[in-house]
Amino acid sequence: MKAANACGCDLAAEVAATFGRVCLRVAGTSMAPAIRPGDLISVERISVKEVSPGEIVVFAREGRLIVHRVVAKAGSPNEGSIVTRGDRTRRNDALVSSAELVGRVTRIERGHSAVCTDSWLSAAQPVICRLLQFSDRATNLYLRLVAL
Repeated sequence: MKAANACGCDLAAEVAATFGRVCLRVAGTSMAPAIRPGDLISVERISVKEVSPGEIVVFAREGRLIVHRVVAKAGSPNEGSIVTRGDRTRRNDALVSSAELVGRVTRIERGHSAVCTDSWLSAAQPVICRLLQFSDRATNLYLRLVAL
């Protein structure tokens, strides 16, 4: 199964690199409430130099694609990297290099409508994020409520 995930991850990164964009279905909850499982995201190829804190990016690591928010930039301008973290997680990820970066999320579709992709969270979302960071049970309840 891990080989299949790595193959799919490589394919998505290759499509983004070749055609400039790729659409992906989200499976995890690390970006709830901004991005929920089942959302469809459009990812546009971008370099580390062009990324700004607050934007949501996709990167490839250990045979998986990860969708997290940029917290900060790190490293030199020529060989920069970025610091990312899921909205629902408490710790930053290891530095993301330019080789790992697939692109920036430019559109989120939930059901049949587009969701706002502003780089910063709305006023209510930080409170919800904080609650979801500390409780998987609260996350499951939140996802069930919004599904209704």
